[in-house]
Amino acid sequence: MQNAPLADTAMQTLSCDLLVAGSGAGGMSAAIVAAKHGLKVIVAEKEPVFGGTTALSGGYLWVPNNPVSKEAGVEDTKEAANAYIRHEAGNYFDAERAEAFLDAGPEMIDFMERNTHVRFEASPAFSDYHPDAPGGVPGGRSILTKPVKASILGADIEKLRPPRKELTLFGLAIGSGKELWHFYRAFQSPVSFAYVSRRLTKFGLDKALTGRSQLLTNGNALAARLYRSARDFGVEVMLDSPVKELLRDETGAVTGAVVLTPQGLRRIEAKKGVVLACGGFPQDVARRKKLYKHVANEGEHVSAASPGNTGDGVALAERIGAATQMDYPNAGAWAPVSLVPRPDGTKGPFPHFIDRGKPGVIAVTRNGRRFVNEANSYHDFVQGLERATPDGQPAEGFLICDHRTIRKYGLGHVKPAPLPLGPSIKSGYLMTGKTLEELARNVGLEATAFTDTVARFNADVPTGTDTEFGRGSTAYNRFHGDPSVTPNPCLAPIAQGPFYAVRVIPGTIGTFSGIRTDRNSRVLDEDGQAIAGLYAAGNDMSSVLGGNYSGGGITLGPGMTFGYIAGLHASGQSAS
Repeated sequence: MQNAPLADTAMQTLSCDLLVAGSGAGGMSAAIVAAKHGLKVIVAEKEPVFGGTTALSGGYLWVPNNPVSKEAGVEDTKEAANAYIRHEAGNYFDAERAEAFLDAGPEMIDFMERNTHVRFEASPAFSDYHPDAPGGVPGGRSILTKPVKASILGADIEKLRPPRKELTLFGLAIGSGKELWHFYRAFQSPVSFAYVSRRLTKFGLDKALTGRSQLLTNGNALAARLYRSARDFGVEVMLDSPVKELLRDETGAVTGAVVLTPQGLRRIEAKKGVVLACGGFPQDVARRKKLYKHVANEGEHVSAASPGNTGDGVALAERIGAATQMDYPNAGAWAPVSLVPRPDGTKGPFPHFIDRGKPGVIAVTRNGRRFVNEANSYHDFVQGLERATPDGQPAEGFLICDHRTIRKYGLGHVKPAPLPLGPSIKSGYLMTGKTLEELARNVGLEATAFTDTVARFNADVPTGTDTEFGRGSTAYNRFHGDPSVTPNPCLAPIAQGPFYAVRVIPGTIGTFSGIRTDRNSRVLDEDGQAIAGLYAAGNDMSSVLGGNYSGGGITLGPGMTFGYIAGLHASGQSAS
């Protein structure tokens, strides 16, 4: 079989057993497992920093029946999880891959905690996103990566992709889970105030002495733990080195790749094959315009994923005849995003994960009406926005709250008291009005419908029942509410002016459509046959949830699990 043109160019040849394209959680998991079983592994990372979108994430993994939650007393079963995945995936349910995920997921977690620097903590109260669906549970399937000291990386700390600035406080990445709640409650609880004071003091010292926080949290912690583990096992990580072509032998098996390194093109021969883990295609404007239901031009859809995730893995696979699954009902993992003005004139994406569920926050379109249960998942929120948007029109919504709410919880990039609102108002990020009518004029909302919407919402608050969308009716809704607010932790009136709005548009934190694979993470061709020597993991692989978002960490959990499976298979092993 003829190789691609680049393969015929004279270049230096390197050799290994397994080549992994991408340094996110899926790719690094494959590399670690293969190296642990004796293979020589090279990771080729396109960008000049490692970690991909994993490093920008919340660091949660969705893994049903996992040992970390079991130890914390959470009850779960494989049968219940399978029923939930079947419900979520619908017509795209893949029984073999679902079984492989449910069997290998707990095993992967156990492997990582026994053999690597990766450590997790349970989140018993973090609910599935649809806990009332068949097989859904009110907590425990999502687990969080534990924070870790930056010293785990030594000098390589400079190679770690930093957290997204828009999601930090003065550059401090606040940990998901308990730490975030301490920051919310800093001026309501002496314990939280003391915690936050210590955390900010330590951060200030770290920044003065080293230029950055010396405690890594969330996805930064996961990326760092995986990288250090891979290096301990002898994995070579090549940065700024995109994979340009796949190499194949006369039988069609993948035998390596051509990689563009800082030193030039290199032919890397990989005896056991190649793992594609390039992060999917959230930054591929042409492909997302073709697949997304909403208008997805620049400025009308903004992804919070790594800028290098432009679909390289999917394109490499397609080029050699691999099959892709591009008809999922949701090609992307949606999240509403606001655009935060930066000092250089650009705007950075802020994904709205938790503020929508806070009591006293609603969302409307320009017609002034609510369109969704705001406390549902960010993925479900964008689906609601899609349905509310006329065909061919850019989707946009507005998060609305009053002065009391924004001072207590913040809104998007706007932080709660005592941090000032002025800079966000001056930049245009935060719109305001002394009255609801004035806010409607300033934002461009239909004023009568808007004031009627707020009045209807406020009338529901004392009863604790959102008669329009049922907000606060599920465990997931209540998880992101405020337990001190009764009778419904997700409902509070919008009554105390001035009033505020933040504009949101559809965004992604990853993609669900992708390369078709089997239960062993092997890439399939159009006839459903495995392409020898080629694997896919992470967001390059079509989602095992069939284009739905089941719970926090639905990209990282399956991503690491199928990376684990790929590493085992390439090593001649298999998950038990």
